[in-house]
Amino acid sequence: MAEEVKNPWTTLSTKPVYKNPWISVREDQVINPKGGNGIYGVVSFKNKAIGIIPLDEENNTYLIGQYRYSLNEYSWEIPMGGGPVEKDILESARRELKEETGFTAAKWTKVCRLHTSNSVTDEEGFVFLAQDLTAGETEFEETEDLQIKKIPFYKAVEMVMRDEITDAISVAGILKVARLLGL
Repeated sequence: MAEEVKNPWTTLSTKPVYKNPWISVREDQVINPKGGNGIYGVVSFKNKAIGIIPLDEENNTYLIGQYRYSLNEYSWEIPMGGGPVEKDILESARRELKEETGFTAAKWTKVCRLHTSNSVTDEEGFVFLAQDLTAGETEFEETEDLQIKKIPFYKAVEMVMRDEITDAISVAGILKVARLLGL
């Protein structure tokens, strides 16, 4: 269990700056831990980040390739998406796996909980290992122009180690599953 630590920051005021269907941004006037006045910007997400590592009986996994607008570059990642905060995270993981790969899975294991960039956002993410896969049809969203790549899982680990996979949720999930599998 995590040790209880007192918050050394004092929030003097909070001002909403921007919001859309996925995020909100606020600016807080604060007193920092050393007693100085300052501002702190926080991005709050309206969804949980959900990542899935599908693993078939031959230890192949499936990566999703897509152009990431915010990075202005192409990215290979594990299947992932957002799950509404009020919904069960496993239900969201099942939906995302089906949408992006067409797979359903009979066996699910929660691999990790993580924070993607905790200095500026409250985003909470979860990664699941999905096994005992059954193929089906994908259900891409309007904003998704995706490629699916089937590779041996160890090659996904190699892609992480060569910085060919840089998405934080993908990196954490792949390395944690590698450790769990003894790779």
